[in-house]
Amino acid sequence: MKIGVLKETFPDERRVAQIPDTIPLLTKAGHEVLIECGAGVEAGLPDDAYKAKGATICSRAEVFAQSDVIFQIRGLGSNPEAGRADLESMKPGQVFVAAFDPLGNAEAVKDLAAKKVIAFSLELVPRITRAQSMDILSSQATVAGYKAVLVAAATMPRMFPMFMTAAGTISPAKVFVIGAGVAGLQAVAMAKRLGAVVSAYDVRPAVKEQIESLGGKFVEMELEAGAAEDKGGYAKEMGDEFIRKQRELMAKVVAESHAVITTAAIPGRKSPVLVTADMVKGMMPGSVIVDLAAERGGNCELTKADQVTVEHGVTILGPTNLPSTVPFHASQMFAKNLVTFLKEISTKEGALHIDMENEVHVGSLLTRDGEVVNARVREILKMPVLDPPAKVEVTASEAKEGS
Repeated sequence: MKIGVLKETFPDERRVAQIPDTIPLLTKAGHEVLIECGAGVEAGLPDDAYKAKGATICSRAEVFAQSDVIFQIRGLGSNPEAGRADLESMKPGQVFVAAFDPLGNAEAVKDLAAKKVIAFSLELVPRITRAQSMDILSSQATVAGYKAVLVAAATMPRMFPMFMTAAGTISPAKVFVIGAGVAGLQAVAMAKRLGAVVSAYDVRPAVKEQIESLGGKFVEMELEAGAAEDKGGYAKEMGDEFIRKQRELMAKVVAESHAVITTAAIPGRKSPVLVTADMVKGMMPGSVIVDLAAERGGNCELTKADQVTVEHGVTILGPTNLPSTVPFHASQMFAKNLVTFLKEISTKEGALHIDMENEVHVGSLLTRDGEVVNARVREILKMPVLDPPAKVEVTASEAKEGS
């Protein structure tokens, strides 16, 4: 198949869907790789580096015209404004693999279906053991958790580690991480490496051992969480009464912390408000909050997406795309996720192979044959339940012809 890689058009997006080192993985499998001119420049990956690994550099129009499969970081939905410009270039039967934000922007999926393209959304890959190497949420959360600690450290008026100096002892900073998913655990590990005293909380008591293994202290709260995650491994929305009690118990820990990093996000839903305005008021002047849930409204009541807010002497940062600020390694991990996913949905003969009995295929497939086929997205759009065929196979040539 011909694999196309587009330059990202979302504002300030510096990542790229493939890096030079992953090109041989595709060409050895018999695929031809087309890279849009300048696609990797923002990540420190010039066109010559791609050409040296066997890729062909071409224009955006040529990538759309010639590719059977197109890789992107942000597809339509995840790139709601600039992404619409690509709709006219899409061909029936063409395959798109990207992040589409289908649970947060389900209407955009209908636009993809109208173009009769086959779209796979990597955010919907189920969190099962065999799919870990395809999980873009985890790979990009690793970058976000790492960078969140560096942002907090750079913003705070104090140092993280303890120092014994001739001028006196410097006490270590206290860092509190809310949410112990991939981003949260990475934040715990990074803050500990920098010498902070780290504590963390999650509604799932099972993560206590993971937090402690990284050198953090698990904050115990006597709350009945019940089922805090769904069968796909994603966080579930908790009830209002649970959130209220959680805030009350959390207020004391927040007040004692110099840096608070929040990571509690629910796919397709507004982020739960865990740090209220009153809790911010109770924090020490000079403290910092880095809210990784800002894109969905934020875990802090005072968070403003992509802005820096100062309230009661506390600085609140709401970054929505921290992985893009570390584009080289974020792209490296995303690219490997894509290569692994391509192997999952294709045969050794180079045909697209969609098996509706395969939970990875059925979980991530958004559109096919002009229809929105993903059950979760159809539910959001209030569409009737579909009864899909058990198996569909499309060869590269058929996809190209729009069959």
